[in-house]
Amino acid sequence: MSPSAPGSAARLGRPPLMADPRAEILRQAAQLFAQKGYVESSLNELAAAMNYSKGAIYNYFSSKQEIYDAIIIFTLTGLYETAAKAVNEADPPVERLRQFMMAHARFLADNYDCFVTMLVGFSGMANSGLKDDALALRDAHEGLLRRILQAGVADGSFREVSAAMTGRAVLSLLSWMVRWFKPDGGKSGGHKSAEEVAQEYHDLLVRGLMA
Repeated sequence: MSPSAPGSAARLGRPPLMADPRAEILRQAAQLFAQKGYVESSLNELAAAMNYSKGAIYNYFSSKQEIYDAIIIFTLTGLYETAAKAVNEADPPVERLRQFMMAHARFLADNYDCFVTMLVGFSGMANSGLKDDALALRDAHEGLLRRILQAGVADGSFREVSAAMTGRAVLSLLSWMVRWFKPDGGKSGGHKSAEEVAQEYHDLLVRGLMA
């Protein structure tokens, strides 16, 4: 999944071979923020990396902060939608938990730089309306997980646990993979994929949750 937004007509400064310059700005900015941090990054560096003029970036975003906020919304939207699509409500809770965890890990790996940017500076969003949207998306994602855990407790698949506390533990395991997981490591480098890590986490958790 790539950062995207509704299309618009060609604008001044748009490279002729770039199909979606707004999405590319978000992608390149996320890479820069993930590597250097938001504060240490500049629009001049971003423009140079894209072979853009700084003025061309302003055709799509009014500031570095606006780019940052857009990355957060993209990441949380994609994370929730990916998990919601992956979870089959007809399956047992144990399987739904696996589906959720695999989807979360897969999205993290596919959007690694955006994910790092989100986790490092989530509280730094400037637009209060967008911050409310971000909180709603975060809560929707966590709510999906809690409902799975509650269903498992209700049908006896899981022992009596707090869905809120267990959900936070699951999300911490998955999200903070960014501290050590590198998506370019791959199997060729002898490293596990994000989904393989999620599967191991799932097995560990379920064995501790089984009634």
